[in-house]
Amino acid sequence: MKPALNGRVAVTGIGVISPVGIGVKEFWDGLSRPAAAQAIRRLTDFDPRLRLSHKLARTTDITTQMAIAAADEALADAGLLADSGPDLADVDPDRAAVVLGTATGGLTTLEAQAEVLARLGDRKVSPHLVPMAIPNAAAAALSIRYGLRGSASTITTACAAGTDATDAIAAGAKLVASGAADVVLAGGSDSSLTPTLTAGFTNMRALTPTGISRPFDVDRDGTAASEASGVLVLEPLEKALARDAHVYLTVDGTAATADAHHTTAPIPTGSGAERCMRLAIEDAGYTPGDITHINAHGTSTPLNDDAEALAIRRVFGASRPLVTSIKGATGHSFGAAGALEAVAVALTIAHATVPPTLGLSTQDPDFDIDVARSPTPWTPGPVLSNSFGFGGHNGSLVFSPVG
Repeated sequence: MKPALNGRVAVTGIGVISPVGIGVKEFWDGLSRPAAAQAIRRLTDFDPRLRLSHKLARTTDITTQMAIAAADEALADAGLLADSGPDLADVDPDRAAVVLGTATGGLTTLEAQAEVLARLGDRKVSPHLVPMAIPNAAAAALSIRYGLRGSASTITTACAAGTDATDAIAAGAKLVASGAADVVLAGGSDSSLTPTLTAGFTNMRALTPTGISRPFDVDRDGTAASEASGVLVLEPLEKALARDAHVYLTVDGTAATADAHHTTAPIPTGSGAERCMRLAIEDAGYTPGDITHINAHGTSTPLNDDAEALAIRRVFGASRPLVTSIKGATGHSFGAAGALEAVAVALTIAHATVPPTLGLSTQDPDFDIDVARSPTPWTPGPVLSNSFGFGGHNGSLVFSPVG
């Protein structure tokens, strides 16, 4: 049963910076474009100096730069940017908030300045290091840029997984649903592709040695690491409709659980993921049979895909919603992944098409689920989006089309 109008949370704007596309249109096209074999997927054609002032581009980490670019696009998409600049139009700044997820914050800056310290000494370390590297830098930058005086929060619920952004969207939705905020910028931004962290991922055998991210494939051999940012504009549905805003979808259910099992591996049975999905569906007022599509975590790692597929099968049984993982295209952007997937769900509903799971050639015969291999026409309905992370952090969101 669909929730009542009061308290429903609308997504009225989306913005994205990713290796498969800068901006929403290019991102959507990139989800169906063949991906090059790369274990490390960096941004191309992203120049922060074209979007930010010279000073801001020089004194912010790429994690913050991506968040600002994605937020600019999302607010413009929502029709909330004033014509004269980055201030919001017709929004009470005391009732506008930010909730962002990140796995590592300004790690790129921290590692670069550590090299400066080792080569040149402590007097050459940038005085901007601390405000560039701290994890809350991106959330603070959005608050300052748009004059948002509500809360500005940062969530990190896994050192290398997309639950950060998923939990940030959930927290932002709760602010709106409770009446604590009229507008929330929610999502995630993450760039964890430094030499040290890449070496760590490689040595723990998390990265694909073939460079191919192939979620749910019998030959999956690890994830592809990437950097990205995704931002959503959240508003009360009734207020969004009253101002004739375009509503992509509503955030109807959220849940978070912990496996309490292992620092990196999920519970092999997927019981933590299963419980998280069931709680999110229950929170939305639905039953598993109401869910028509799943945007899976689908990292292309042996253990994670195995646990998620088992959990999906147990939750949904014979209803068999169509499953996809966009990480075959985007790679795993860690703390931003859940936000990218939320943007993908908004576009999936807008285009009435489920994007493919790129890299999937032969589905693992142990997985009794239906995974999309090509762009698939689909009648929009309730969607479940999953994010699961190191340390056993699980997050699920339920989105619904309006109408």
